[in-house]
Amino acid sequence: MQFNLLDDQRTRDIVGVLLSLPEGSVVTYGGVATAAGYPKQSRLVGRILSLYSDSLDLPWWRVVNVQGRLVPGQENEQATLLKSEGIELINGRARLTD
Repeated sequence: MQFNLLDDQRTRDIVGVLLSLPEGSVVTYGGVATAAGYPKQSRLVGRILSLYSDSLDLPWWRVVNVQGRLVPGQENEQATLLKSEGIELINGRARLTD
């Protein structure tokens, strides 16, 4: 039997925080984890985003690492989406709003 992350309460809590991120906001993986009540689960936030961004329509582009770096391999798409929401990038990094 395969484990489904969506059956996990932590995942549901984290997805709830991700879905509540307003347009124009930029937060860290750790910020999302903390807001969901799981401050040491930033890697789980990244895993959830990698698995469910498309199927759950999660705003993955609003989440960056603690230095403001964009998602490796998706920098151009993420930068375009952030700029469309009025987020300024400096040296390829987003300024956090959390």
